[in-house]
Amino acid sequence: MDCPYNLANNRQVRMLSDLSLVGCYNLSVMPEEQRNKVLLDSAKENLKRMAFFGLTEFQRKTQYLFEKTFNMNFIAPFTQYNSTRASSVEIDEQTQKHIETLNFLDMELYDYAKDLFLQRYQYMRQKEHQEARRKRQEQRKILKAKQAHNKEQSDDNSTTDYIGNVERWR
Repeated sequence: MDCPYNLANNRQVRMLSDLSLVGCYNLSVMPEEQRNKVLLDSAKENLKRMAFFGLTEFQRKTQYLFEKTFNMNFIAPFTQYNSTRASSVEIDEQTQKHIETLNFLDMELYDYAKDLFLQRYQYMRQKEHQEARRKRQEQRKILKAKQAHNKEQSDDNSTTDYIGNVERWR
């Protein structure tokens, strides 16, 4: 953590951003604050343009979004694991704060990604509910039309049967 050139810091932002916007790894192209803003904005924009991405802590929602986005279904539901080997490691508060400070761009990108992910999930759920409602309304219309048709036929048949019976009774 003491190395100022540690490429592990803010790795997600660098992985998702267009590094050519800041002169790749040439730190003399622009001031650090401006560079950070350009990288973060680029990473956010690229994430927004992705058809799909998921978040580990939302396995079931990730599966749902994947299935709806790509119109396919998994055989079994994803399993949600809330604890990992990394989560069982004890880190003192000062070290935790230092890690968060070194990765402030990734922290901001994560907040953005989480918000975007949940918006996409909500949108897909609403779309699914609207589609289900539309199908139910369509089925009701078809059922009403069938019932009306059957009643019409029943009325015709009862008249025909009555006339037929009158003829036989004579």
